[in-house]
Amino acid sequence: MTDKYESLFTEQTIKNLTLDNRYIVAPMTRVTAESDGRANDRMKQYYERYAKGGFAAIISEGIYTDKKHSQGYDNQPGLATKEHVEAWKPIVEAVHEHGTKMIAQLMHAGAQVQSNPYVDETIAPSNVAPKGEQLGFYGGSGPFPTAREMTLDDIQNVIDSFARAAIKAKKAGFDGVEIHGANGYLLDEFLTDYMNQRTDEYGENVENSLRIIKEVIQEIRGVVGNKFVVGIRLSQGKVSDQAYKWPGGEETAEMIFTTIGELPIDYIHVTDGDGTADSFGEGSRSMAKAAKDFGGKPVIANGKLGDPDQALKAVEEEGADFVALGTGALANPDTPHRVQKGLELKEFDAESILFPIAHVKDMELNMDIK
Repeated sequence: MTDKYESLFTEQTIKNLTLDNRYIVAPMTRVTAESDGRANDRMKQYYERYAKGGFAAIISEGIYTDKKHSQGYDNQPGLATKEHVEAWKPIVEAVHEHGTKMIAQLMHAGAQVQSNPYVDETIAPSNVAPKGEQLGFYGGSGPFPTAREMTLDDIQNVIDSFARAAIKAKKAGFDGVEIHGANGYLLDEFLTDYMNQRTDEYGENVENSLRIIKEVIQEIRGVVGNKFVVGIRLSQGKVSDQAYKWPGGEETAEMIFTTIGELPIDYIHVTDGDGTADSFGEGSRSMAKAAKDFGGKPVIANGKLGDPDQALKAVEEEGADFVALGTGALANPDTPHRVQKGLELKEFDAESILFPIAHVKDMELNMDIK
């Protein structure tokens, strides 16, 4: 390894977790679980590859939290039952055997559901359908249906489901949980002006729109204790609306990240099309820089950071403490080892994410370093 990338391999901490380097695997929808939401051996192979490849931590794909409205895809894993807990244990253990930490991303799909065997409706802050169309390679087709507006009881049930899932994640051996507040799923829908048309304490302004996120964080912290890592992922763009920006730009970002930073949260994970680019207009901060400046917590940056020069820029210029790789990790499950040894990084093959089930079989081909 050249001295140029040395700072990517310095030991870092998140709360009580010590991470060997700054490389983290980003959460990626894989739709390879059993039909009832149990994790399986195929998933174990998928996650263990990254641990063998030198990543300091792995954030799981989005895991649904209850047997109601939270599931977003067929073959999505859950943490809603005892069987789900038991199924995750060997995966987490396998990752730990290589010295890698593993964090469970807890997700409620909200209105952005493509398949849910538990219920025949979707719920959202308001009676609105997401923009865009469902993704065929994740099992959906056509426009998203119009969601039912959530009652206050629905909101409380969602908050409780996140807390119960966090307890289950802890029982399964995960090192922490990440609250999915990004990409157009339920919690992000509360921060999206056209999805949240409420006039009660959960709508009308940014402060109210953040209320459910605040309550989820506080409820999880209350049940898992102070030593268990709790993080959150935030974005502007969505699966169904990549171009969306927060109204108010950087001023809104300051309000959101300042509020989050004052809560019992251990890190903020931000994702954007380019993790080092201006996120709120020309001359503005990147999402990572805004999260760091206003939130004051460890920041994970995501968005085209597979090139080590870009990863270095995110750390040294944008204030990120860690870089999370998605497509870069799919192409090179051993990215940290390759960068350390000065080896070439392989180009991303789009089919590896458009057809995630088939990709698992091909991962061995990408692992030249054992």
